[in-house]
Amino acid sequence: MKNKFKILLVEDNPFNQKIVKFNLNKNNHEVVTAMSGMEAIEIFKKEKFDFILMDIMMPEMDGLETTVKIRSIEKELQMKKETPIIALTANTLDNDREKCINHGMNEYMTKPFKMDKLVEILEFLEIY
Repeated sequence: MKNKFKILLVEDNPFNQKIVKFNLNKNNHEVVTAMSGMEAIEIFKKEKFDFILMDIMMPEMDGLETTVKIRSIEKELQMKKETPIIALTANTLDNDREKCINHGMNEYMTKPFKMDKLVEILEFLEIY
């Protein structure tokens, strides 16, 4: 990946967080991590990101609910452009992608994390 991005990684599993962060840092991206949806929202209120990688299955507040809240914050702040949110999930059911899109996410990526798949999604979303 040629461009350098500032990314919010929302992932409650330390092992998964480490793998994704390692791959992103290896490509010179700045990664801010959040262990929960609530933490992600607090960070999002203070910082601007090029995109967000959002785990779906988290305790307290899942990635879908977190995305809805982030979209609400963007509207409140009258942001000109939504921050792209890409779901990161181990779920691969047929309706999972649709559910993510319906909750305000831009795209869907299955685990395990693969850098080439992320590049493909970023190109599709015209972020890259």
